[in-house]
Amino acid sequence: MGYQFELNEEREQPLLSIRKRTSVANLPQELGRAYGAVMQYLAEIGETTEGPAFAAYYNMDMEDLDVEMGFLVPKAIAGKGEIQASRIPAGKRASCLYKGPYGEMAPVYEAMTAWIAEQGLEPSGISYEFYYNSPLEVPESDLLTKIIFPLK
Repeated sequence: MGYQFELNEEREQPLLSIRKRTSVANLPQELGRAYGAVMQYLAEIGETTEGPAFAAYYNMDMEDLDVEMGFLVPKAIAGKGEIQASRIPAGKRASCLYKGPYGEMAPVYEAMTAWIAEQGLEPSGISYEFYYNSPLEVPESDLLTKIIFPLK
């Protein structure tokens, strides 16, 4: 399958998120809990999100994922409790908009990694997935996910 990759220079983007370790089996529940907690906190302080929910993966160990879950926000906002202020640093990023089931994204990651290497670039080691819809809203075949690799 052909994928459309893009290379962009992006500004720093502030986030509010929860970071934890979990297995891929527990990931859907953890994502739902984290997104709910961040949204509730934003409502309490009268702030909004600036884009879709995301998950940042700091490793790919499916039994012990190090994952950050939350939302882009329009400005730096102080965290509270387990909700932390974070950011995606400014810089070059490779991205791809993927349509289909979450469980079938591995080939996109492999192709994207190869494409980045062909460009003479190197990923930072963190990957972001931005979820434009959810399995509660659309069939798995219509899920839209933007995969982003910040680059060194």
